[in-house]
Amino acid sequence: MSTTKLAQPFLKWAGGKRQLLPEITKYIPREINTYYEPFIGAGAVLLHLQPPKAVINDINSELINAYTVIRDQIEELLADLSKHVNDKEYFYNIRELDRKEQYQLLTPVERASRMIYLNKTCFNGLFRVNSRGQFNVPFGKYKNPAIVNEEVLRAVHEYLAYADVTLLNGDFAKAVESARAGDFVYFDPPYDPVSETASFTSYSLDGFRTEQQIRLKELLDELDHRGCRVMLSNSATDFIKDLYKQYNIKIVGAKRNINSKASGRGKIDEVLVMNYGEE
Repeated sequence: MSTTKLAQPFLKWAGGKRQLLPEITKYIPREINTYYEPFIGAGAVLLHLQPPKAVINDINSELINAYTVIRDQIEELLADLSKHVNDKEYFYNIRELDRKEQYQLLTPVERASRMIYLNKTCFNGLFRVNSRGQFNVPFGKYKNPAIVNEEVLRAVHEYLAYADVTLLNGDFAKAVESARAGDFVYFDPPYDPVSETASFTSYSLDGFRTEQQIRLKELLDELDHRGCRVMLSNSATDFIKDLYKQYNIKIVGAKRNINSKASGRGKIDEVLVMNYGEE
């Protein structure tokens, strides 16, 4: 199937891969049966590659709902997005919905519209929830945010609707249960924090701690034994480099712009871990 450059991330997302795409695509296998991405996030790699057959997953149910609505109800979504306004009082009224019983009555379209609106108008494009699962990022004070990016949303819809893309909302290990030899798996998990205060894992209630990083490595070992080709992104901490020392590791530089503190933004080293050599 043909691809379109207009299909690109429709959300800002912590750890998004748009600016690392040139490095990542250098190492993508030339032939892939099924593409798997268990931590889909904003989907920069998926939407760049636009594989004919893919399985994507995320633990964040609001995020997967947004992908599903873009695929199945694009006209309704665009209509609902157009009602939103870039106003501080309005923003907090929309943000507060998940504190109220009426939130459970929102349709999938209304939930997706709310998520996209908050992402476009909140401070620094963060998606963060508190311990109760409530969105808690403040108003961003942008002059003219692109709340309705119709061109991009329609392009993402075209890809999701006409390719063979399975959407899942669950554990990362379950997302790759059907992966076999000839398939390609790209892992982009919440990163191992580079300092005590650098962790950003609150895009879901579950967090992603050291034990999860180790479980992910064990899953990569299992996929390697199955004959899958696997690539993983993470921060270039000593822990991660030691954890994956048996595999092919490339150090790449990435600029991070999403952080609540300006001191937390800037260039950092990341790793690309692969269970295969360069082609």
